[in-house]
Amino acid sequence: MKHFVLMLALSCLPLVQAFGYDFVVAQDGSGKFRTVQEAFNAVPDFRKKVTTIFIKKGTYKEKLVLAGSKQLVKLIGEDRDQTILTYDDYNQKKNIFGEDKGTSGSASCYVYGSDFSAENLTFQNSSGPVGQAVAVWVDGDKAAFVNCRFLGFQDTLYTYGRGSRQFYKNCYIEGTVDFIFGSSTAWFEDCDIFCKKSGYVTAGSTPDTARFGYVFSHCRIGGDAPAGSFGLGRPWRPYAKTVYLNCDMSAVIRPEGWDPWGQESNKKTAYYAEYKSTGPGAAPTKRVPWSHQLTETEARLYTRENVLHGWQPEAR
Repeated sequence: MKHFVLMLALSCLPLVQAFGYDFVVAQDGSGKFRTVQEAFNAVPDFRKKVTTIFIKKGTYKEKLVLAGSKQLVKLIGEDRDQTILTYDDYNQKKNIFGEDKGTSGSASCYVYGSDFSAENLTFQNSSGPVGQAVAVWVDGDKAAFVNCRFLGFQDTLYTYGRGSRQFYKNCYIEGTVDFIFGSSTAWFEDCDIFCKKSGYVTAGSTPDTARFGYVFSHCRIGGDAPAGSFGLGRPWRPYAKTVYLNCDMSAVIRPEGWDPWGQESNKKTAYYAEYKSTGPGAAPTKRVPWSHQLTETEARLYTRENVLHGWQPEAR
């Protein structure tokens, strides 16, 4: 009987390996690596197949960099709320030369590689309310995040890449001032956007050549901020584009909705729109006159496929 069990186990081994992970990260030494950065470094440069990295529960305090040569990397956390990638840099924190790190230098995790994906993970900047402090800085094209949390205050999620397409589904994103910002085209689907203290949900810097910037589809915009303390967006650059489709908005959103960031000219160049917003924060008749309430025909243009230029993030 023992020999039969052994033979059965050996025969199943290739099947187990086929459905396993390429690398396992565990702080207790039970995986191949103890740190996430070690796993990043081990990914072969310009590999043509997906490299899967499973991260066991734990708080990993590391300043992470996924290089541009590390493409098709997929991170999978053991538990979304208990698998935390964090660091505590911020804008005015000094580098070794006594200079401010700056907003871009403050990120806890940098994603340069294309075709990146992450599931069941928390990305955090743990420096607290000390100004600009980025949790994730995403530059690579076709970056997908599913069932992830993004924790921080000001400038939590930096969609940095110009021309980068990004996808966020069933995610939780929190912050204060401009906590989703940057120049990428990003689609947010069924996400919880949690507003803290006061500020603006978005600060897009969409290039004038890009047709789409941020699109929020069936998201929930809420939080513990006071009523009327948050704007839906303001333009970091003149051609910022942000659209909310079928989103539920709590009373934290102020009636006027949008802000031109002190520049009258931004009212002519930025494109801000909504379609069928609901909840106490939905006030279509009170929104600033230079924003848009989409017609049904106009809203049909905002499909995931159109916004992401044909990329199907859940296909692989």
